[in-house]
Amino acid sequence: MIKVFLVEDEIVMREGIKKNIPWEKEGFEFVGDASDGELAYPLIQKTKPDILITDIKMPFMDGIELSRLVKKDMPDLKIIFLTGYDEFAYAKEAISIGVAEYLLKPITSVQLLEVLHRVEKVIYDERQKNLSFENPDDGWEKNKIKRLSFFRQLISGELSVSQIYSEGEKFGVEFVASRYNLVMMQLFATKVLEDETDVLNKVENGILELQKEFPQVFVVEKNKEEYAFVLKETEEVSIEETIECCKEKFKKLLSDYSLEYYIVVGNPVERIGDMKRCFEEANEHFAHRYLREHNQIVMCGKNGIGSCDEQVDFMTMNLSQADSGKLSNFIKTGLKSEVEKFVDDYFEKIGTKNVQSILFRQYVIMDMSIVIMGTLQEMGYPKEELVNDFGKTEELSQIYTGIEPTKKYIVSCIRKAIEYRDDSVTDKNEDIVQKACKYIDENYSNEDISLNMVSKFVGLSPNHFSTIFAQNMNKTFVEYLTDVRMEQAKILLRTTNMRTSDIAFEVGYHDSHYFSSLFKKNQNMTPREYRAAN
Repeated sequence: MIKVFLVEDEIVMREGIKKNIPWEKEGFEFVGDASDGELAYPLIQKTKPDILITDIKMPFMDGIELSRLVKKDMPDLKIIFLTGYDEFAYAKEAISIGVAEYLLKPITSVQLLEVLHRVEKVIYDERQKNLSFENPDDGWEKNKIKRLSFFRQLISGELSVSQIYSEGEKFGVEFVASRYNLVMMQLFATKVLEDETDVLNKVENGILELQKEFPQVFVVEKNKEEYAFVLKETEEVSIEETIECCKEKFKKLLSDYSLEYYIVVGNPVERIGDMKRCFEEANEHFAHRYLREHNQIVMCGKNGIGSCDEQVDFMTMNLSQADSGKLSNFIKTGLKSEVEKFVDDYFEKIGTKNVQSILFRQYVIMDMSIVIMGTLQEMGYPKEELVNDFGKTEELSQIYTGIEPTKKYIVSCIRKAIEYRDDSVTDKNEDIVQKACKYIDENYSNEDISLNMVSKFVGLSPNHFSTIFAQNMNKTFVEYLTDVRMEQAKILLRTTNMRTSDIAFEVGYHDSHYFSSLFKKNQNMTPREYRAAN
């Protein structure tokens, strides 16, 4: 995904660009913004954007000077100038620096998006030229989203055959072949890993090595624990041979890192346009991965261990051990779209005859309700709230009367539990931001306070912290810190006779001239004028 950074001193203009463009939907990642070049430069060095949008005329450091600096460090960075000054001198300066586009204010979101997509195409064209056969992992990180988007179009049937061939060429893959197949893989940690991120990164690197070894395999990473592989047959290697080789590679790689797996191999198809059908068949099996035993490779269309025809003997089945833990795990990691498959598979495992019993259906609902409430209590939800949503047995008399109403009720409960889970993540982010704000409020006078310092305090990476802070506060970390400092400065100007230089030091600025300039920019008057105003 192309990363974009914005520098604009007019706050209305800056906020308008940030909020009026659906960045992710358009294929961009908005990584930060600043009000002038001086504040922007260190942030650009950290975030490493692909496109810089900057005003030319700004205080402290203008866009021309900023562009010269960042071009030295990042020569491939594409720069878009925004300015209200239609002067030939600026245009000449922009050309000499190597600016990609030069736009005059005011501009609309549509105009800016048109330019961004034009620059995006240039970036991807340049990257494709730089890819080499010897290093197929070049650009892997930057192309993950593009590969996933192409894969989704491929399995949805949205693309024509010629479009598939054309899109494949962008990734260095020729999709012309006599047969095709699909492999889907889910990873599971066998224990709590302190270095889980590091382990998953090593697995990712191992899978990337797999693609180097087998150019007939197109790898798609959905997330660090889920992958898909599109296989094509070549004159030298059949699909079956590729699958057997990949199986052994998967087993060896995952056993090295104490990870378990659930792998589904689809039915091969002769036309690339039939990949939609291949995916649908494979996904029928893959949706059951939370209930099945791990370390299985399921072959679609074949009976036996791991196939969808599997039957479970109710008399030998221990429900609390066999399924309760899997339900809890599904609530923690599953998706709403997979709930119906999960419930269908659960009922299939316990047997058609068993669910005919009203008594047994009562037991299933009560057992699942207890597991759901226990799982959500672990996430911090109070028992009283959970009982209100999941523990009202007096309303179940009509539900027990049939199998389908029972299934429908269980599906609704699990979906509601997943909503609780997602809300919990949001609440945790809000708690983190509140903790960060409190830390800033107590330490704003420290000149060295920074995004890195605060992100370390709350236990997040700088990039992740910056993102959730901006999402929750509707302003950047720097803007919030500046607002806190300005408010404290105003209080001191009104209530004390301290000198401006002393006030600057008190609120975290050792350079009194910089403080005065910043104060004037924020308040439209100097500190002295503010103190004298009635």
